Amino acid sequence: MKTLALLVLLGICIPKCEAIGKCDVVRAAKSVGLHEYKGYSAANYACLAYYASNYDTSLNRSPTEYGIFQINSGWWCKKHWNDKKPCNVLCSDLLDRNIYDDLRCVKRIVQDPNGLHAWTPWVRYCKGTNLKRFDC
Repeated sequence: MKTLALLVLLGICIPKCEAIGKCDVVRAAKSVGLHEYKGYSAANYACLAYYASNYDTSLNRSPTEYGIFQINSGWWCKKHWNDKKPCNVLCSDLLDRNIYDDLRCVKRIVQDPNGLHAWTPWVRYCKGTNLKRFDC
């Protein structure tokens, strides 16, 4: 019976859980020009993704936080096409395995004076720490 319950639970998670790895984040961050952009290495984005979502691209923890970086719909992404938000991306598009649109939005957020300070997980767990374990 316990085995059946575990298999059912895994059956629910497998199609919904869209985790990728830290090296995927580092490579994608570099490819969109985020490495050393505004002084942040690509490892900072891998660290942020780890602590914001554990690399789960499908995470929608609350009604306002979306994707691997938990981008806020109140400020950055659009819930409807006619919304006007700085990232000009639908929040629902941040929930797939394609993290390039997520990273373009992150780049827009980092342009603001707060930079990566806009994310509590980055401030709490990544800022000023040795990020070597997030390098690839």
